[in-house]
Amino acid sequence: MAQVEATTERIVAADAETVFDALADYSGTRAKLLPEQFSEYEVREGGDGEGTLVHWKLQATSKRVRDCLLEVSEPTDGELVEKDRNSSMVTTWRVTPAGEGGSRVVVTTTWTGAGGIGGFFEKTFARRDSAGSTTRCSPSSPPRSRSSPLKELTSRGRCAPHRFG
Repeated sequence: MAQVEATTERIVAADAETVFDALADYSGTRAKLLPEQFSEYEVREGGDGEGTLVHWKLQATSKRVRDCLLEVSEPTDGELVEKDRNSSMVTTWRVTPAGEGGSRVVVTTTWTGAGGIGGFFEKTFARRDSAGSTTRCSPSSPPRSRSSPLKELTSRGRCAPHRFG
């Protein structure tokens, strides 16, 4: 079973601190950002960054639902790491400044892929970059509305964060 990695990034028209604070707000903002593939969202401990324990179910495919129980840490400034207690899945959110008043959000999710034929299809359908190991979507254009700067992170397009895994 091989390690699978999926990465996406977005440019957001809000400063890095504002974006990071919104992403770390599991008891408020995060629940509002999740697309329809997520259900049963519940903050079980904490709710603001480091020390948060959050649960959700993720409809990974039409037949596969992941029951996720994630521990949140903040190993460095501008970085959130969500480790799933129920699987090998780890998602890292990195927020850095990008131009005047903007920020770049890079989301990387890794997990141990399935073995056998399932693993073959899992790897085959994960788009590859030139290095052959990372799914990478091009940064999008800045959001059209400054009133909802994080809306771009939840686009339902083919490169939306959390669409992988």
